[in-house]
Amino acid sequence: MKRLVVVAPNWLGDAVMALPAIADLRRARPDASIAVAARASVAPLFTLTPEADEVVTLTDDRPSALAGREAALLLPNSFQSALTAKRAGVPERWGYSTDWRGFLLTRAVPRPPSGLHQIAYYQRLVAALGFPNGPSAPRIDAAPAVREAGADALRKAGWDGRTPVVALAPGAAFGSSKRWAPQAFADLAAGFANDGVATVLVGASADRATAAEVVRAGSGRARFIDLVGQTDVPTLAGVLVNCRALVANDSGALHLAAALGVSVTAVYGPTDERLTAPVARGQWPVAGESPITGHRSLTTDHLTTDHRSLVTVMTNPVWCRPCWLRECPLDHECMEGIDAARVLDETRRML
Repeated sequence: MKRLVVVAPNWLGDAVMALPAIADLRRARPDASIAVAARASVAPLFTLTPEADEVVTLTDDRPSALAGREAALLLPNSFQSALTAKRAGVPERWGYSTDWRGFLLTRAVPRPPSGLHQIAYYQRLVAALGFPNGPSAPRIDAAPAVREAGADALRKAGWDGRTPVVALAPGAAFGSSKRWAPQAFADLAAGFANDGVATVLVGASADRATAAEVVRAGSGRARFIDLVGQTDVPTLAGVLVNCRALVANDSGALHLAAALGVSVTAVYGPTDERLTAPVARGQWPVAGESPITGHRSLTTDHLTTDHRSLVTVMTNPVWCRPCWLRECPLDHECMEGIDAARVLDETRRML
């Protein structure tokens, strides 16, 4: 088959974690024409990678975006993605037999047991379809034009072009339970300011209210370069590669930064870092291996870190996590118990 389309996940973090599986397909079919179909918010990610010959913006009411392809690899688990491929007339439709969609698939792969990291979940699918797995760390190499576009965005927002910069991403699309307190992010910014390090706030338009809380909490102690809601995915990538590190909740920016080779400190609460932790370039070479394997765990400090990888995951091991709830019905101790001073120290270590 020479004309393939990959239907990408709908969220930026998941889309980044799908990159190794797409790279597996590319290596196995070097002469094929491979398109990636993705939502408008995610599609620009795939312009940064060499695996896609074409990037198609996908909407529910436009199945024709998939037309003319011989096979569709469906990475989302949804019934809708399989139905869209069927309506588009794609003769071969491959994916996990989830969400009651097995009858719509021509190759339905049984869903693997729970507990796999999301990267391994996607790579397990392509392996079951006959495409050998390669490296499991997402990798994005920012072109000089992307890097310069990010530097230009920073300069227009107030960066002097010389001061070291750390990015903070205080938002999270999943719900408020994934968001560390704005006061904690403000304390980080104040600590970086004392070190002579500038802080840039990044995120989607929906994160503006949260970012405003961070700015208010840090008033008089830190100066913020605010780019929240002002970057598309390529520009965000360019901003991040101009930063020394990123501190973020479990969010798309976290995975994008790690794939770009930027050091990241991740603050995890209701979600499970064993399943969705960012994976640094050069780490985790075997599909299916947990990214936490080999990390040292300091329970009293709420820290899980790997000194080889420049990825640090901060957690507070309370009894109720991971709960995967969008809103915390209790005291949000999984996030409130993560100390800003400890996060600051760990991020300083990576600078």
